[in-house]
Amino acid sequence: MGKNRLEAFSDGVIAIIITIMVLELKVPHGDQLSQLSSTIPVFLGYVMSFVYVGIYWNNHHHLFHAVRRVNGPILWANLHLLFWLSIVPFVTDWMGQNRASAWPVALYGIVLMMAGTAYFILTQALIAHHGNDSPIALAVGRDIKGKISVLIYMLAIGLAFVQPWLSIFLYVSVALMWIVPDRRIEKVLEN
Repeated sequence: MGKNRLEAFSDGVIAIIITIMVLELKVPHGDQLSQLSSTIPVFLGYVMSFVYVGIYWNNHHHLFHAVRRVNGPILWANLHLLFWLSIVPFVTDWMGQNRASAWPVALYGIVLMMAGTAYFILTQALIAHHGNDSPIALAVGRDIKGKISVLIYMLAIGLAFVQPWLSIFLYVSVALMWIVPDRRIEKVLEN
């Protein structure tokens, strides 16, 4: 099977996820600048989640440059990733509305961890379909950064019940690790 429909569907779902997140930003009542202060936690959560969804879109885009074709397991692995990303607007809003309380911050981390795990499963399905000597297998390699990210999410989930702001700091740290597009795929395809 060709990959074009999978890419188009994924782009559409990610666009809808971002749209839902921005629609959750509520305009404060009144016309004073000071009334915006109540929206700051929700807005900061939106920014962090927008960056995360953007990172997944960017890396998904790069990943599929190394893909020639897809099969059923790849389609399901991609849907698995999109499922977890589609929950990001819900946990973002819950975390923002509750001023970074323990359970919302922990659930946010669980969703990030599951999205990271789903991305790993997607890469493994692609490698299984294209072979261990394929450009995608060479580009992904051992995926140390991906594995470290999931471990940091696990730590942050536990810390949410001790100090939620430390968890948020760890979530931001992982995002900063991934903010630059993954160049491994570009390097392999250039060679």
